Amino acid sequence: MRRKNLIGTLSLVFIGVVFGAVLVSGFGWVRPSMGEVRIGADKPPVEQLNADAAAFNNAFVQVAEKVTPSIVQITVVTTVKNKVPDGFQFFFPFKDNVPKEQQGGGSGIIISDDGYILTNNHVVENANQVTVTLHDKREFDATVVGTDPTTDLAVIKINAKNLPAAFLGNSNEIKVGQWVMAIGNPLSLTSTVTAGIISATSRKIGMSSDQYSVENYIQTDAVINPGNSGGALVDLSGAVVGINSAIATNGFSQTYIGYGFAIPINLAKTVANELITSGKVSRGYIGVSISEVDAATAKAVGLDEPKGVLVQQIVKGGAASKEDIKEGDVILKVDDQEVNQPNELQSYVASKRAGSSVKLTIFRDGKQIERNVTLKSRNDGESTVVNTSEKELKGKDVDIKDVKLDNVGMTVRNMSGDELKKLDTKNGVLVTDVKNYGRAFNQRIFKGFVIIAVDHKQVNSVSELKSELEKKKGQAVLLKVIDPQGNSALIGLDIPR
Repeated sequence: MRRKNLIGTLSLVFIGVVFGAVLVSGFGWVRPSMGEVRIGADKPPVEQLNADAAAFNNAFVQVAEKVTPSIVQITVVTTVKNKVPDGFQFFFPFKDNVPKEQQGGGSGIIISDDGYILTNNHVVENANQVTVTLHDKREFDATVVGTDPTTDLAVIKINAKNLPAAFLGNSNEIKVGQWVMAIGNPLSLTSTVTAGIISATSRKIGMSSDQYSVENYIQTDAVINPGNSGGALVDLSGAVVGINSAIATNGFSQTYIGYGFAIPINLAKTVANELITSGKVSRGYIGVSISEVDAATAKAVGLDEPKGVLVQQIVKGGAASKEDIKEGDVILKVDDQEVNQPNELQSYVASKRAGSSVKLTIFRDGKQIERNVTLKSRNDGESTVVNTSEKELKGKDVDIKDVKLDNVGMTVRNMSGDELKKLDTKNGVLVTDVKNYGRAFNQRIFKGFVIIAVDHKQVNSVSELKSELEKKKGQAVLLKVIDPQGNSALIGLDIPR
């Protein structure tokens, strides 16, 4: 009996041990206490950043902390008309052109401690009400001090004191590849900071159809979205180098797909000063129409490489018309600053007031010369483009037949007197066909163009044109052409041997 009891007891102990082991095994039937839980490794993979990495990381942190309080959120209310699509007015006869209010907004940069704020024109344009929210969540009603649609800049004002004004840097010193941060309020997400590099400078992106609009954008891959407009692009010292203004978008989502664009701060500073002091911008103009110098044009005018900007036309009554500036000149520098894109020259001149003077370094007939030009306002005596040729048209009886110029890929013919009169020119030959991807096609010479001069020599017939091209085999010529709308242009054309 005792033996049976002993065996029973041992059996119970064994069963208890086994059951206990099962409970604390991987079946998870018994949870450990909080004090027994250990998750994650004991040490980080890198226990201490090296000095360079730590300094680089801290630069972003410090800039975000210091600059973000200088960036505000702007909310605007505008009135728009409810437009019913064409063809549907019958179904909605009382809803077409009905005014309604809508809300939008963007960002702004505090540029003075007493409440002046720099933003984009398109943020506050036609606003009935403008409200500014500071980083500390205080709200103020704002008044629009002035706007400049030409540069898409505006200044607004709030009644506040001791505000944290941003430091405005020097956008002429920025370099492609340097780190920058975009600070603003995208998609109504306040105080958002993104980082990237400067991807390019002097970008023209066709934001405006106005021929006088100034587009000389800084391109960055720091993320910019709707609502960032008017916010700051800053370098790692915390200096504002640009005003975030536009994004590359797929056209459907209207959100960021890789690149954003900012207005250089040097231009913005000039505009802001004028808007604050006078409420408008008295901008100076040289009074020329200009274009990029490509390889063929450089060869035609005698440059050793494509550089500078080509003077296409002189505006009658403009500043250049009063000085020794000629059609076909190549402007290499303005005030000793190189310019290789039309918008670079345009942006620099746009930062100058009417009445100020600039020094142009010009390439002409194989030599560099300098000319000083006193800038004039856009409408100060300007009218039409100067045309140095006579407007007297003599009647002509000419042999009108197509002649192929295979070496440059175009077909031309002489013009009748009526055709010349229609274009208001006394000479020229008509381009009747252009071979796809030929030399003329690649230089954007198209059917319907009229060639009126070669290397500044008047062209009266196809035979004269052929003669001039024969002389320049293996070289390049500078053609003056007129398009079907009557606009003239200078185009470089490479002539094969």
